Amino acid sequence: MLAVWQETASVRFGHIDRSDRLTLDAVFQFFQEAAISHAENLGVGRADMARTGQVWLLSRISVIVDRRPAYNETLTVRTWPRGGEKLFAVRDYDIRDTADIPAVRARSAWLIIDMERRRPLRPQFIMDALPQNEGMNALPSSAVGLEARNNLQKADERRARYTDVDYNGHVNNIRYIQWIEDALDPELLAKAEKMRLDINYLNEILPDETTEIWSAPIENADAPSQTYQAFAFEGRKAHNGQAAFRAELRLEYD
Repeated sequence: MLAVWQETASVRFGHIDRSDRLTLDAVFQFFQEAAISHAENLGVGRADMARTGQVWLLSRISVIVDRRPAYNETLTVRTWPRGGEKLFAVRDYDIRDTADIPAVRARSAWLIIDMERRRPLRPQFIMDALPQNEGMNALPSSAVGLEARNNLQKADERRARYTDVDYNGHVNNIRYIQWIEDALDPELLAKAEKMRLDINYLNEILPDETTEIWSAPIENADAPSQTYQAFAFEGRKAHNGQAAFRAELRLEYD
């Protein structure tokens, strides 16, 4: 068992936008693959959990992009478990450059779901057997829980198609990030030097379901609009208005 999982990756053409730098959804792709590989190494991967009728479910994640790596840059993607918080199993991540300086840092909170009863289980019985990595914190606090906002306006809608749906039969967590990106002015994303995204995954989106993307700017009196912009998002199922996800994205400019 490896306490910290580490992979070497390169920023490829499919990972960048017009600024020639790493996109937020590509960050999530790196994180997803590293977490899957580490879970399998620790004996709590997809097949191991299925044998006991359980599955991992990503509930929330907070990601801070301190610097956006450029095309062809070599990176080290790392991830490690950080114990449990109530019903959540915590997993941290970072992406480091060749000088061993973190460009991206993140903390995620996962639920362990009993597949038959569709109910969360307390994670301690699994997390206590895994490396605790005490004091090794990618972020200083828990992944953020977000409250509903009442000032959102409809910005887009998406129907879940074949390429949106993963092995688990629902829309993959990375696709939510792409939907958020697509709901914004692309120039705002391309010009951003730093980013922070907090997202809560609330309800799964199934094949052929239509999701409405609602959004609104978040005002910050302490930051000039030329150097900082922030937006709140909520994905709502079109047929019943149920919230599928909530997110807040902050963009910083030089």
